[in-house]
Amino acid sequence: YRGIFLDRARLENGKIFMKDNVLDLAKVETDFGIPPEIVTAIIGVETRYGKIMGSYRVIDSLATLAFYYPPRSSFFKKELAEFFLMAREENFKIHALKGSYAGAMGMGQFIPSSFRRYAIDLDLDGNRNLWEEPSDSIGSIGNYLYEHGWRREELVAIEVDSTCGIFSEGSSVELYGSSMRHDCLQKVPDREKIPNRMLRPLKLAVSGGYEYWVSFWNFSVLTKYNRSDLYAMAVFQLSEALKK
Repeated sequence: YRGIFLDRARLENGKIFMKDNVLDLAKVETDFGIPPEIVTAIIGVETRYGKIMGSYRVIDSLATLAFYYPPRSSFFKKELAEFFLMAREENFKIHALKGSYAGAMGMGQFIPSSFRRYAIDLDLDGNRNLWEEPSDSIGSIGNYLYEHGWRREELVAIEVDSTCGIFSEGSSVELYGSSMRHDCLQKVPDREKIPNRMLRPLKLAVSGGYEYWVSFWNFSVLTKYNRSDLYAMAVFQLSEALKK
């Protein structure tokens, strides 16, 4: 994941995106508590800042998956129904909307149910438009993370030393920030910011071995956008690079 999503072009284009949309990103941080680099990283990972949003007609993608892909037929039938409702509510032309092969739409790749529930009209022009001007996509991603419980100014994840006791066999899954021993914190510059909440150890394969991380609540919120820990870590690490 890191090799795919943390390339130089994505970083440089992310810096441009942040400069071009500084006011909207600032508003989302003020209103929802979501850092600008997190919103930018999600758009960067999902669609390269709106450059690759999908060329399939959404109606074709959803109908195909609903009726010709039995393993997920039930899920996509519901999304197809949500799509019809979304199109009616927003006055969209059904056959004009394009997206991914899985029916995800816009710069943030919202599926129809997420669009209906979380998309917002940040620029107040009367439309929730996730395909063209980035304002609404920025606002909608911010709202999505906020509604899933993002905690303002809390850490997402920290890298720890491989000798950290929480990675030993048989260690409890229910661990808290206060339970981290000194040997876990050699790589942590802001130790006082570690929240005393439940944490989750992550052992991630990298070239030549492993990295050891501790993830917190906000990391779990990123997995609400995509269930993969690798996806969430790619978003987080891209956001950290953008922040620097």
